[in-house]
Amino acid sequence: MNDILKASEHMATEYIEERSGGLYVAGTRVSLASVVLEFKEGATPETILQDFPALTSLENVYGSITYYLANQAKVDEYLIAQKQHWEQFRSSADSVPESLISRLQGIRR
Repeated sequence: MNDILKASEHMATEYIEERSGGLYVAGTRVSLASVVLEFKEGATPETILQDFPALTSLENVYGSITYYLANQAKVDEYLIAQKQHWEQFRSSADSVPESLISRLQGIRR
């Protein structure tokens, strides 16, 4: 039994990695923010896996949620900063020209 416990002590897995200033589920293109937002909205780990099949396993979903819960203040701060960046981008982006909107609406009809 001691051998099993010793082996499991060395099996810690990194579920989250930082890339280009963002937090992602390791080995995937799924952002930690995507998982956390669904989790905060009450989605079950099974639903999160269905919505993001690139996560590949419930282990990755639970690992992501565990990382969030263990680092909640830091991750929440990161999410707030991401939201502010998005809002700045959105407010500074050019609006869609009216001529394009008219053409697209014409296609719909």
